[in-house]
Amino acid sequence: MISRLDITDKALSVVNELEEKYGPLMFYQAGGCCEGTQPQCFEKGGFFPRMNDVLLGHIKEYEFWVDRDLFEYWQYSHFTLDVLDGFGPGGFSLETPLGKTFKIHYRLFTPEELENLEPVKRNDA
Repeated sequence: MISRLDITDKALSVVNELEEKYGPLMFYQAGGCCEGTQPQCFEKGGFFPRMNDVLLGHIKEYEFWVDRDLFEYWQYSHFTLDVLDGFGPGGFSLETPLGKTFKIHYRLFTPEELENLEPVKRNDA
């Protein structure tokens, strides 16, 4: 199965640092508003996905949720979590005090990849 999600080494280093400080984590990428489409990192249980939001995959063992409308737009794309120096549009994500901001790089799946994608799970709560 083809994964829908990956992480850069630089972002993985930040995730490891956050994990050491906060314990289990989770990620959520909204479809707009205050934080734009910047992926957010929270302590596990620090954010509750909405009905029909999509569990895109995992960063390490941590869930990476995507807003249901954002997923409809990007469903044919591979997500790669990266990190940049500086502050994003907000300050809710755990990497902000480190002077970092998470970012997603997108690329379209090839026709061959589309035939063998990992299934997604929708939040039914």
